[in-house]
Amino acid sequence: MKRSVLYKPLSRRQFLKYSMTVSAGLGGAGLLAGCAIDPVTGKNQIMMVSEPQEIAIDKQQSPFQISSDYGISQDDRLNQYVSTVGKGLLGNVHRPQMPYSFKCVNATYINAYAFPGGSIAVTRGILLKLDNEAELASLLGHELGHVNARHTAEQVSKSQISSLLIGGLSLAAGTQGSAFGDLTQQLGALSQGLFLSKYSRDNEREADALGNEYMVKAGYPSKGFVGLMEMLDSLNREKPNSAAMLFSTHPMSSERLDAARQRAGGQYLHSKEFALNRDRYMDNTASLRNKKEAIELLQEGEKFMASKDYDKAETAIKQSIQKSKADYTAHVVMAKCLLIRKKFPEALSYAGTAKTLYPSESQGHYVSGIANIEQKKFPAAYTDFTRCEEILPGNPQMAFFRGYCLDNNGDKEPAANQYMRYLKLINYQQNKYSQYAYTRLKQWGYAK
Repeated sequence: MKRSVLYKPLSRRQFLKYSMTVSAGLGGAGLLAGCAIDPVTGKNQIMMVSEPQEIAIDKQQSPFQISSDYGISQDDRLNQYVSTVGKGLLGNVHRPQMPYSFKCVNATYINAYAFPGGSIAVTRGILLKLDNEAELASLLGHELGHVNARHTAEQVSKSQISSLLIGGLSLAAGTQGSAFGDLTQQLGALSQGLFLSKYSRDNEREADALGNEYMVKAGYPSKGFVGLMEMLDSLNREKPNSAAMLFSTHPMSSERLDAARQRAGGQYLHSKEFALNRDRYMDNTASLRNKKEAIELLQEGEKFMASKDYDKAETAIKQSIQKSKADYTAHVVMAKCLLIRKKFPEALSYAGTAKTLYPSESQGHYVSGIANIEQKKFPAAYTDFTRCEEILPGNPQMAFFRGYCLDNNGDKEPAANQYMRYLKLINYQQNKYSQYAYTRLKQWGYAK
């Protein structure tokens, strides 16, 4: 394993000093209050985040959220279709200069989200709930509304977002692994939506109005937006587990549906003859809809995992895999379920299949690494975590796990390098991992 120059010794006084002071300074890192022009209303607004900072936050954080949602769909036709519909709305937005992108992610829960720089994603779960292209355009238009009204930047300015995001630490969802933790807690509910903004009802109303405007101007009928709101209202009343994240980040109300109906019968009445493009939507989502039964079984499995009913979870996920044998997400979720049940060899097998199915996505490698640690296969785990870091750089936890693997393999000096790198990456914040790393460095004489 590759060796590098060892970091200078760190005293306990330094460790405690750094860990106490960094959290106090983290929340305001690089943020200066100032006035900006609201791109939608044209009025002055207090804004502590510049447009380049919005783009930087997006670039840094969105890859981790996308990975927590099992990566971008490998269905090229579906991805291209989502992107084409999204790009078709951009001629009418208030911030056309932003680097927009539109993707479908492999998660089966029902949601769509936007990062402040214009990265927009929809899950497979929500695409299965839509009926036509106009509803998809409405969904993407709503997320564009959040970006164009600068809702995430507004929340940062009001200190409503985690200081971790403001400070720019990239802590990937679900990477607090089982070396010291409860596997049920660590793998049973990887944090869907960890980096996502939680919008206010005012934010939702504004994004609805903007999204409705964008989709009508792009040639879609306003009744498509009504259809989207009717679907969301129905889900909100049913409250399925698979939509919990959607409504925690995007609060729904009957008022939103009523407003959509009023716009359709009022200011956008002229759009009633525009095409919904249902056939085009069905053609381009056919491969996804062919997997609907498998995805619904996987949703059931994840629901049972959340309620810690692992027997039923394992059964449902196995049935999902039988319906769709090449589904990467199902194999990763099965590996997690088996890890929680301490069926480590089986978990490793499913994780290995996941790595084969989608080698450029990190979660399969991560779960494989945890399974290898549980079986004390430390060189193999080290390889898994190294690959995780190559695929998704910027996650400090991979430095800890690599150090832990080297440590348990007897490679003291390179382990010390990784432990110190981890401490530096997290700015010496105190947690059980940093305490362990510091203790080992002290035992070896690399810390005072």
